[in-house]
Amino acid sequence: MLIVASDIDVLARFGRALADPIRCRILLALRESPAYPAALADTLGISRTRLSNHLACLRDCGLVITSPDGRRTRYELADERIGHALDDLRVAVVAVEADKTCPDAASKGCC
Repeated sequence: MLIVASDIDVLARFGRALADPIRCRILLALRESPAYPAALADTLGISRTRLSNHLACLRDCGLVITSPDGRRTRYELADERIGHALDDLRVAVVAVEADKTCPDAASKGCC
């Protein structure tokens, strides 16, 4: 299998999106169903401003899309396969070693 730079860029972008716990929580919530920012902020217990920054990052990474709904905007995963990938990744990592933590877990970054 030939690995090309675009494959590496896509995986790195996905990894950067998952590097932040709030973005992970957003993706997992959107895996369940599309949502509006106000509802997501309430569900996740974060400010709308903070949520907006993370949603912009996920949108820029190509992982979420928006759909206008009257005066509101609904967010959802860009592709249902992202939800399956999240499930597969979670299960695979837990299966390997559930008691490990990433030494860089406290660092912040965006896509």
